[in-house]
Amino acid sequence: MHTKTMEGLAGASMNMKLLNTPFRVYKEAERRGDTAAMERAGGYVSEFADKAEDYQKIAEKGTKEDAKEAREKAKTEQENAIWKHKEERKEQEKRVEESRNGDTDTVSISESGKAASDGKSAPLQAGTDNDISVEETVDAIKMEPVIYTKTGETAKPEPSTNISVSI
Repeated sequence: MHTKTMEGLAGASMNMKLLNTPFRVYKEAERRGDTAAMERAGGYVSEFADKAEDYQKIAEKGTKEDAKEAREKAKTEQENAIWKHKEERKEQEKRVEESRNGDTDTVSISESGKAASDGKSAPLQAGTDNDISVEETVDAIKMEPVIYTKTGETAKPEPSTNISVSI
């Protein structure tokens, strides 16, 4: 909150509270019929009311300055965010370009691998390093999922576990 805003609000509040006393005196003088006291109290009432109005104007100026500062701050933050986004985009484009130009690994699936993924059997390829048949590979793919504990051992699922979802 801006200093002018705080000063204006505090001053206006205090003068409105101070206004109550001469206004009470004015009402008492009115009941008694004392016009001289009514005029004096009325002068004080108008004086405090004018001061409160002046402080209200100060508070409005402070509020406008606060809003202006907030807009400038938001604009600066937005510009920084745009600049940061552009930098990140340049870095990402640079990484993509490097990955295109650099040595990249490619994966090719052999005929036996394709057959294993389709569930079909294919003859063993000559020249492979391992002597695992396609049938064993297909059997390995069809195995049940395994859950491992924190220690790395396999955990057996409980056969009596029933999961039901109601919507």
